[in-house]
Amino acid sequence: MFAYYPIYKGYFRTALMVQFQYRIAMLIWLLGGIIEPLMYLVVWRTVSEQQGGSVGGYETNDFVVYFIAMMMVSHATFTWIMWEYVYRIRMGLFSVMLLKPIHPIHSDIADNIGYKFLTLTVMAPITLLLAWFFEATWQPLPWTLAAFVPVLILAFLMRFYWEWSLAMVAFWTTRIDAMNQAYIVVSLFFSGKLAPLSLFPEIVQRAADILPFRWMLAFPVELLLGRITPRELLIGIGAQLFWLVAGYLFMQFIYRAGIKRYAAFGA
Repeated sequence: MFAYYPIYKGYFRTALMVQFQYRIAMLIWLLGGIIEPLMYLVVWRTVSEQQGGSVGGYETNDFVVYFIAMMMVSHATFTWIMWEYVYRIRMGLFSVMLLKPIHPIHSDIADNIGYKFLTLTVMAPITLLLAWFFEATWQPLPWTLAAFVPVLILAFLMRFYWEWSLAMVAFWTTRIDAMNQAYIVVSLFFSGKLAPLSLFPEIVQRAADILPFRWMLAFPVELLLGRITPRELLIGIGAQLFWLVAGYLFMQFIYRAGIKRYAAFGA
């Protein structure tokens, strides 16, 4: 583990310099990550107010806190890597990555964390501003705060492994936009981004328990809001570990299979 420290240190420096060069693109990505949950917040806040201040066990303030927390958790865990590999393979950039004596995923993780390190300076004050504007009140429990950090790290690694695996489909086809969009739509319903999962029909909730998406996003948010019992926390961490190991093994499998059929494009 410590052997990777100097490697990641170098990757972080490079990632930060690259992000500074693409400030406009970084702000566009950031703006999208703020507007989407903000729209859901306004919609569900309005619905709650029209229903007398409560919908499905969520009061108006609960919706505000939920979507602000979802904005931060989504920002902390999201990746864009599944959009990158088609370009890398098509342009022959992946060949350069293969010449390095380290797995390509390490540079992608460092790049992802470097981006979030920079954008946190914007996301943090925006979160406080939204909480003030919508008059959000939140009283966290000490044990949920303590558990939140490891749960968030597991959620990030889960999401990264599975979406990096999805990116590897570019080894077989250079047209994966439709598949990426389908993944996003499915994730939207089963991750809790569109609405708290408890508001969905029972069949959707049961499916969300089985699929990995809930454990990537809704679970950390529900924990932060104190809607998880200690028993449910242990079950959730178990589910995260299961999908983390499954994602890691699948990533290794699809990467090795893709390398065998890789043919460089570009100049």
